Amino acid sequence: MKINKSLLRKSHFLGTKIRNLRKRNNLTMEDLSTRCIRVNPEYAPSVSYLSMIERGKRTPGIEMLEVIAEVFQKDLDWFLDGEDAGEDLTPQKGSRGGISGMALEPGFLFSNDILQIAIPEMLSQTGTSGKQFAQLLIRAHQEHNQNHFPELERAAEEVGQKRMPLSVDELLAIAKRLGLKISWFDAAPKELLDELGVLSKNVSTSFFSPPNTLHLNSLLQAFPTRLKYELAVHIGHAVLHNKDGVKSSMTVGGAHDDELSSSSAVQPQDILHAWRDFESSFFAGALLCPKLPFRQLLDRSGYEISSHQQAGVSASVAMRRMTAVSPYTHWHYFDAYTPGKLKAVYRGNGIPLPWGNMRQVEDPCQHWAVFRMFDVEGVASSAQLSLLDVNGAPRIYCCESTKVADLAGNAHVLCAGIDLNPALLAQGVDADSMAAELKQLCVGSSGGAKVPKTIQTALTSVANILNINWVARSLQKPAQLICARGNSCPRKPSCYQCEGYSRTA
Repeated sequence: MKINKSLLRKSHFLGTKIRNLRKRNNLTMEDLSTRCIRVNPEYAPSVSYLSMIERGKRTPGIEMLEVIAEVFQKDLDWFLDGEDAGEDLTPQKGSRGGISGMALEPGFLFSNDILQIAIPEMLSQTGTSGKQFAQLLIRAHQEHNQNHFPELERAAEEVGQKRMPLSVDELLAIAKRLGLKISWFDAAPKELLDELGVLSKNVSTSFFSPPNTLHLNSLLQAFPTRLKYELAVHIGHAVLHNKDGVKSSMTVGGAHDDELSSSSAVQPQDILHAWRDFESSFFAGALLCPKLPFRQLLDRSGYEISSHQQAGVSASVAMRRMTAVSPYTHWHYFDAYTPGKLKAVYRGNGIPLPWGNMRQVEDPCQHWAVFRMFDVEGVASSAQLSLLDVNGAPRIYCCESTKVADLAGNAHVLCAGIDLNPALLAQGVDADSMAAELKQLCVGSSGGAKVPKTIQTALTSVANILNINWVARSLQKPAQLICARGNSCPRKPSCYQCEGYSRTA
């Protein structure tokens, strides 16, 4: 009885604290209720009861408050101290991704007329094709919006009715309902040199021909998850672009698709094709992994990559969808076909790329997890904690990587990761000091160091709050110093100064 009276006496700011803590961690009331149910179904609050607690209309019992405290890794006394936490509980708007914004003066130099003249010249001098520029614009737009495109989500949910998993037959039925006629063709993979001079296999997998025929490579029948993705992409084209005849073809492999213009001139069709391909690809992910059921699956599985099997999709689709459906916004995703080339990139947290452009590099940092995984055999996936300087200060990143093979037989590595600094700051931890301490330990240990107990405790707490299992797993191995340029390696001695340098897993 004393406990309940004490709780009532100290609960003046309780609802406000819970609401601000929930919002700071980007959780909806449904998310928090679900997390509480996982901790203790008997005392977990319902969504409606949570709403009343936050509005001060109800006071939770000690048992219920203990469940909420467990979710947020807080001591019970923190909720009952009778003090309003004030500004430190005010949710902060996250970064929109990409590099930090800067004032560009004089402003008249960035007028539309001047940019129309300058951009083609810049592309010509840097050897950047119009298609690459279009993809860069789209990636910047994607990162600015933190991979959230509710209109595309709604369009996909209307078509798929939020069903998960969708079978091949169900997708074929949707395609038929939209008026698409399926035609199968045979084409074998061909060996080609990619832009880095590496031999890889490429194969045409599907294409659309007006007015309504979808051509599918018969090889897809042996790869149901890839078949489902390609069907979903073309369904996206049909729904979003009304089968208007704009080129819509898909290939698998490590070589560059040169069907679009390779000219440095910015051609209107390059922008249009690239944008529609992005829309349809995002639609496909939302159709195969609808936001609410997929988010619930990830929540149950602790964001394990293996959850893609339950969703009936490839690891690639599942990992890209993580960045869109997670309540935590600071994600990145890489798809590497060789240690010198990234085929796909998403940098919602603004993580620097491991080189100047996405196509060619002479000195990739060998310690990036997405590259280290190429040398690992017999391991399904691997977690890594990394320290990387951003704007002159170290940040703590964590990722999970997995090596897979595409339909053409090429090995490539998928990597999904997060920036941990915002999560640490949200819990009142001095993330900058922690990152600096961990970096110094790594510098003093030839680039890799065991994570100290105090930092392990803080990161384990964050892992539990984010509900991402591989963050905790990464702490079992040494943290690694990585860099965005091989010629600015922070290790002592530098990797590229070492005699007999080679990549090691």
